[in-house]
Amino acid sequence: MAVDERLLEILACPKCRGDLKLSDDKNWLICESCKVKYPIEDDIPILLIDKAEKLEND
Repeated sequence: MAVDERLLEILACPKCRGDLKLSDDKNWLICESCKVKYPIEDDIPILLIDKAEKLEND
């Protein structure tokens, strides 16, 4: 089970309050503004700034 689409509509980045999008592998919530990703563990988004990881440059 993945994060519910309705939940994604109301979730916001805890740092900038910007929109979050689900990663292709559905394991991360991505904030394009802050260039970070937040993990999803056991279908629960972990929206703690301390747990955020920087996005890798492709």
